Amino acid sequence: MRIIFAGTPEFAVTPLKALIAQHDVVAVFTQPDRKAGRGKKLTPPAVKTVALEHDIEVFQPTSLKDHAEHIASFKADIMVVVAYGMLLPQAILDTPRLGCLNIHASLLPRWRGAAPIQRAIEAGDQETGVSIMQMALGLDTGPVFQMLRTRIASSDTSASLHDTLAQLGAVGICDVLAKLTQDPTLEPQAQNDSKSTYAKKISKSDAELNWQKTAQQLHQQLRAFIPWPVSQTHHGETRIRVWQARVIEQDHALVPGTIVNVNDGGIDVACGSDLLRLEILQRDGSKPLSYREFKNGYGLGVGEKLGHG
Repeated sequence: MRIIFAGTPEFAVTPLKALIAQHDVVAVFTQPDRKAGRGKKLTPPAVKTVALEHDIEVFQPTSLKDHAEHIASFKADIMVVVAYGMLLPQAILDTPRLGCLNIHASLLPRWRGAAPIQRAIEAGDQETGVSIMQMALGLDTGPVFQMLRTRIASSDTSASLHDTLAQLGAVGICDVLAKLTQDPTLEPQAQNDSKSTYAKKISKSDAELNWQKTAQQLHQQLRAFIPWPVSQTHHGETRIRVWQARVIEQDHALVPGTIVNVNDGGIDVACGSDLLRLEILQRDGSKPLSYREFKNGYGLGVGEKLGHG
């Protein structure tokens, strides 16, 4: 098939490479280069780098509002969209012969929206996956051709689940395209809107640990926010990011945020229920350290409080 691909971050790279290997990707649309890193150096999107390596023409408009004729000029069979980060007007959705397909990193209609991977882990979901859907104007509301599922392990972070789902997305999109090649009249299944949930975009303000929550809830938050924004707490005015922790099932009657125990394995903190053992921590200006290393430069004592207030 002749394919136009629209995507931006690393999540879109794996499907793009799979499509390049099996189809004719005639153009790639991606976000403009952005300043990134401490030096604020202008950096191309991951998708752009891959496209140029394969001599595919790249376009980086700030809006697709007036690009329907441009996209029509490629005479593509289909447009595949993966984490593009830009709205597609109806005129563009209607332009390719077979419309536009999207790879969404959830089992729709659960977790429509910007942060499905993080919100699934944060909510304690046992399962997630990818949905290959026909795009419509609504937010991830289009009918679904295929869903591929995977279990969420108790050790999964957003980083590890991201990679798993990117691979599933590549398999799913290639499978759906193969079916559409054989039968262009194949019909996707409508979503059940009554079962939809919304995956709100992650912000830095989400990162603060609220010790009133259960240890299990906080453990899910920690895993959801790796690699960004990384959950954090405060000891006085000192900010401490927490990269790894585990739940200790133990009844207590302490004020949430109180340090219960300190040893080389970590610090046990009272939560709304049970304890959370903080194992890998990071102060501003330092790197993540095991608690054995962390305490050499910064001590925390039993009975002290973490968190604001």
